[in-house]
This record gives sequence, structure tokens and C-alpha cells, in this order.
Amino acid sequence: MPVPNHTPATKPESHESMSIWRNRPFLVLFFTSTLITCGAKVYELALPLILYDMTQSPVAMTTMKSIEFLPNLLLAMFIGVWVDRFSKKRWSQWMVFGQMVLLFLLYGLTESGHAQVIHYYVAGFFLMAFHYGFHNARVSMIKQVVPTPLLTSANARFSFMGTFIEIMGPAITGFILLLSALHTGLLITGTAYLLAFIAISFLDRTDAPAPSQGGFWQELQNGWKELLGNRPLWQITVLVIFLNATSGMYDAMIIFFAKDHLKLDNSTLGLVLSVAGLGGLLGSSVVAYLRRRYPIGRIMGITILLLGCSYLLMVFAQSTWMLCLSLFLTGLISTIENVCIWTFRQETTPAHMIGRISGITGSIFKLGIVFSIYGSGWMTLSLGPWAVFLAAAVGNLVVFLVYRRLSLWKLA
Repeated sequence: MPVPNHTPATKPESHESMSIWRNRPFLVLFFTSTLITCGAKVYELALPLILYDMTQSPVAMTTMKSIEFLPNLLLAMFIGVWVDRFSKKRWSQWMVFGQMVLLFLLYGLTESGHAQVIHYYVAGFFLMAFHYGFHNARVSMIKQVVPTPLLTSANARFSFMGTFIEIMGPAITGFILLLSALHTGLLITGTAYLLAFIAISFLDRTDAPAPSQGGFWQELQNGWKELLGNRPLWQITVLVIFLNATSGMYDAMIIFFAKDHLKLDNSTLGLVLSVAGLGGLLGSSVVAYLRRRYPIGRIMGITILLLGCSYLLMVFAQSTWMLCLSLFLTGLISTIENVCIWTFRQETTPAHMIGRISGITGSIFKLGIVFSIYGSGWMTLSLGPWAVFLAAAVGNLVVFLVYRRLSLWKLA
């Protein structure tokens, strides 16, 4: 597997943190991603709340969530080919610019009183399409600028940053909601993306587009061959379809449950949701240690089972404290699981194909999530949110039983 000449692959593990933070491209990517993640956390909470205030309907909220996942399902594999073909720096700038323009337009429509539900649906689709385009390029650049032994730590740093902002983002949003209109979050997010657009200009071009291998469709086909030839990664990819479906059901119902059943106000809801970030912080802090101490196959298997247990807690939740416990455990366990999956994908994929593999797996990951989220809205109307949480818990248990019988359990 090729390693960039400017970053020695044999750097001692005891200098792992110093090696990462002295890597200039990594620092630029980290700072840019921090701005984007910070802005995104604000609007991710603001959009469903705006729709809830407009419609008072759980179906509208879950429809919004479903639409946000459609770009990953429909476009991710094509985005992966484009990322491999073009300059990742320029591509990233266009992705951030597109999100910035959309957010400012949506804010303007809402401020002028002309925004309708359909505007949020359309904006949500394109926001997530551009967001995934940036994310795919970032994954590819990390693969190129960070040596393989440090990929787990690098991904853990990004995860730590993301989960820290999950703590602060909803809390900041809750504070904003006390002082201004809900759509103020869109303006704040657009401003953060403007700063990120400027920050990307400081990124050195560390890559060149890969040589053409027979055209767009041929390169996409080569990506599929690479994925299917990597049996462990292919098995993980198929299982993640179902894991994302159960996770989507859980995530889609949390806000509705807190608002409709626990009667939490917006500021309290923001603080409660930040508890998941606390768990994520802990998870991103310990995942590198766990990876060194235990086989990755065992870690992923156990996290599947434990996530099911954390979903099950919501079946019996009658208080804010039980909700907080479930959110904390979900944040902790899912962070460990996600970092392991991301790192395994990067470690086992050639650098010149990481965009395509990330794109193809990204599309496959979302095959079930759109339907599960949309269906959870109707399930809630018929049976209540407890049925959704129970279905998510049972789904994870079934996935674990399947996983236990596969060779993935023995991955070192």
C-alpha cells in the first residue's frame, strides 16, 4: 500500500499524537472539518424543529430525515469516482460553497416568509449531497497524508472533534432558540461554511488525479471489483445496511419522543441531546487503546450487541434520565464501532481507489435507512415510539447473531 514520501510510515507509535499534529495537511483538514461540523450540528437540529413547528407531524420530521439520506443512497458511488478523478482540494471547495449558498437562500426564504415545507426537503437533499461530497474527499486525503499505522488515531481525532461539537452544538442551538427565531441556525451555519471555504484555500495540493482507467463507468466497475474482492470489507458493508437502518430508526424517534412524550422545551432538548456527545467523547478517547488491545473483529461484534441494549432502554424510558442514559451509551458504543469500520476500510483499500470504495460502500450503507426512518414515522402513529425502539433493539440482536457466525469475528 503506497505511503506518501513526506510522512514516514515507520514513525514510532509512542510519537503517534505528535506525528499527526505536526502534519500540516492534516491540520488544515481538521480545522476545516471543525468549522463544517460545527455549522452542520446547528442546522441538523434546527431543520427538524422548524418542520415540527410548521406541521406538528412526526411524519414530516421522519420524511426530512429520509430525504437527507437519499443523496448517499443514490449518488455516493458516483461521487466516489469523481473524487478519484479530480483535485480533492478544488472538489472540497465546490462542495462547501454549494452548502453555503443553499443555507443563505433557505434563510432568506424563511426570513421573508416565503419558505414552504418542500423548500426544506429540496434543500436538505442537496445539503447532504454536498456534505457527502466533502466527506468523501476528506477521507481520501486522510488516506494520502496520514501513514497507515496512524489511521486509527487520525480517525479518532476527527471523531473526538465531531462528538465534542455534538455536545456544544445542540447546547448552543438551544441557547440561540431562546434569543431568536429557529431559522437563525441556518444563517450561523452558512457563515461557518464561508469560513471553511476560506480555510480550504490554505490546503496544499497533496494529490493529483489518478490516471484514467477507461472512462467513468470502467473506473466505477473497477471499484466494485476491488470491493467484492475484499471479502471482509464486503461482509461488513452488507451488515452495516441493517445496522444503519436500526440506528436511523432510533435517531429519528429521539427528538419526537423528547418533544411529544417528555414535553421537553427546545433549550432542554439541546442539552439532553448533547449527552450523546459525552459518550462519543469517551468512545473516541478509548478506541485507539481498544484497537491495540483487542482484535477488531471482536470489538465490532460486541458493539453491535451493546448498541441493541442501549436502544432497548428507550422501550422502558419514562423520564429524561433514562433518555440521557440511552443517549450516552449509544454515543459511546457507536463511536467505537464507526471508527473501527472507517479505519478498516482505509487500511484495506489502495490509496488511488479510496474515493470509489468510500462512495460505493457509502451508497450500500444507506440502502435500508431511508425506508426504516420513513416507516418509523408511520409505526409511531400506529403503535407509539416504543415499538420503533423495540424494533431497533431486536434488529441489532439479529445482526449480532449473524455476525457471530461469520469469519469477521476472528479478524485480528
